[in-house]
Amino acid sequence: MGHKIFISYKYADENVKHIVGEWYETNTVRNYVDQLESYLKDSSDHIYKGESDGEDLSQLSEETIWNKLKDRIYDSTLTIVIISKNMKENWKAERDQWIPWEISYSLKEVSREDKNGKAISSKTNAVLAIVVPDNMNSYSYYTYQKKCCSSGCRVILTDTFFGILKRNMFNEINPNTNNCTDGSTVYYGDSSYIISIKWDDFIVDVNKYINEAYNIQKNIDNYNIYKDLQ
Repeated sequence: MGHKIFISYKYADENVKHIVGEWYETNTVRNYVDQLESYLKDSSDHIYKGESDGEDLSQLSEETIWNKLKDRIYDSTLTIVIISKNMKENWKAERDQWIPWEISYSLKEVSREDKNGKAISSKTNAVLAIVVPDNMNSYSYYTYQKKCCSSGCRVILTDTFFGILKRNMFNEINPNTNNCTDGSTVYYGDSSYIISIKWDDFIVDVNKYINEAYNIQKNIDNYNIYKDLQ
């Protein structure tokens, strides 16, 4: 049976690397979702549960849209969050933006009645964050390499993310850590429930990272999971 995948993203963010069409045509995060959706539809192992690009929700109320989204998230097992440079609208409260609610609902165990009146609870989804390059083909808004020690290490700028994303990264209960020469903490292994992967790495081996997210989900008791918005 295929994995049921929901994708959470900021549709209209234009600050992304151009990947399709003529150079003068505007690309948005949706173009990346289209590529991923095409892959998922061609794979017998995955079922895409999000909306298609031709699906018009614009005439629906926010309540109706949210109910549709909840239905799709409830029926999914993996949520992919597309991180883009302008994903987060800093002038808005996180509670007034869609993505944090979609992540929160994905992490909760939600009980619903089936057609026979029996309560059926969903499980906490596996969650995978895919980071797309900005319009300068850079990931520096998300990560950079430190060279303060011989091995080097990757810094993830979690302070730029939604709070519910940040709290579910580096949240392993007993992480494998070490101290860097500059006094910062270095994490090893799957230290985050929500792992983040660059688009360029992800698209080379989609199944590898999807399976990794599911493997982390199997060991969910090893993590402090934060399900509610603050």
